[in-house]
Amino acid sequence: MAPPKPSSNPHLRRIGPHTAGNPRRPFSSPSTQTRPTSRWFSGLSGRFRRWCLPGKRGRWRSGLAAAATGNAFLLQGGDCAESFKEFGADKIRDTFRVLLQMAAVLMFGGQMPVIKVGRMGGQFAKPRSTTFEERDGLKLPIYKGDSINGAAFDYKSRTPDPHRMLRAYSQSAATLNLLKAFATGNGGHAALHSVAQWNLDFANNREQGDRYRDLADRVDEALGFMAAAGLTNDYPVMTTTEDSTSSLHYDSSAHFLWVGERTRQTDGAHIEFLRGVANPLGIKNLRVKLPHLIRAVERTGQIVTWVCDPMHGNTIKAPCGLKTRPFDAILVEVVAFFDVHEQEGSHPGGIHLEMTGQNVTECIGGSQPVTLDDLTSRYHTHCDPRLNASQSLELAFIVADRLRKRRIGTQ
Repeated sequence: MAPPKPSSNPHLRRIGPHTAGNPRRPFSSPSTQTRPTSRWFSGLSGRFRRWCLPGKRGRWRSGLAAAATGNAFLLQGGDCAESFKEFGADKIRDTFRVLLQMAAVLMFGGQMPVIKVGRMGGQFAKPRSTTFEERDGLKLPIYKGDSINGAAFDYKSRTPDPHRMLRAYSQSAATLNLLKAFATGNGGHAALHSVAQWNLDFANNREQGDRYRDLADRVDEALGFMAAAGLTNDYPVMTTTEDSTSSLHYDSSAHFLWVGERTRQTDGAHIEFLRGVANPLGIKNLRVKLPHLIRAVERTGQIVTWVCDPMHGNTIKAPCGLKTRPFDAILVEVVAFFDVHEQEGSHPGGIHLEMTGQNVTECIGGSQPVTLDDLTSRYHTHCDPRLNASQSLELAFIVADRLRKRRIGTQ
């Protein structure tokens, strides 16, 4: 079948890599796509359903605005990178359940709405610090996520395949449908009494049970949103559309897009794409610069939502060769985040965690500690280590206690 004709979407024409106004701008790194394939995929845009609708994006922006002023708190969590192989209803359900538990605890601790952002339904690509990987004299492209290439160390798997984006789209749609079913169906996954019982079970099975039980007794829940890293531009370009009511262009593949250290170049394709869409954006910065950043932003009169990412700066290599993250180091950074905002008189707006609802052994520590010797027993991540269900919920209880103290201190 011949490739479809390019989309007539004016936004796609403006940001496209081969237009007169932007002749050299690639959709993504040259190693990822060939130019003819990029043009072919841009033509698929009209065939994809937009699942992040304008009405929800408006509520999402309002929620972020509330978090910026201390009237809400953002909880963002999910896999470092989703995979085709591990896709399944049980895995999605488990992560959804833990996010609900965490949100319920945070909501009670802060006595404010919690905006839940699932790092799922499209998290199939990852920026990497190196372009190639070498083993036993064989040098191949680095694994960049299932929507780009395969993890197996062979030439066929590591060769970028743009058709993987079609599979990523289909799996993302299935994930969202499952989440909606869990939230609104008869299974009770979003029911108040279910979340309450899960949290009580957690508290009753911890040495710190008394510390957590008071918070676990009162909970609430709500359905959240989804987010994705802006790494592979071909995919969001396919799902970019114009809102008929505002004439603004939105990437409909996610409510919330963010850029990090490897994609924040001001002359790069990612910033070029993001400046043309109206989605809320997140930009990661180093913790040591936070006080200076807060003051600089306040001097400009801008209002932003400050969100702590305690995961990426705390990755170490274990003696066994696997990457891991110490729970204590993650906790120290979260505490420092709250301390800095307390000192500066600003608002801690949320936390962003790489986590799973499964009982993996990828991050060491926690009240049910994972040791270095445990890492190899259930190490399933396709990229970076994630907090398991127990560690995630434990961190939520600690953050909730900090929110409670902050709330009491301002009354």
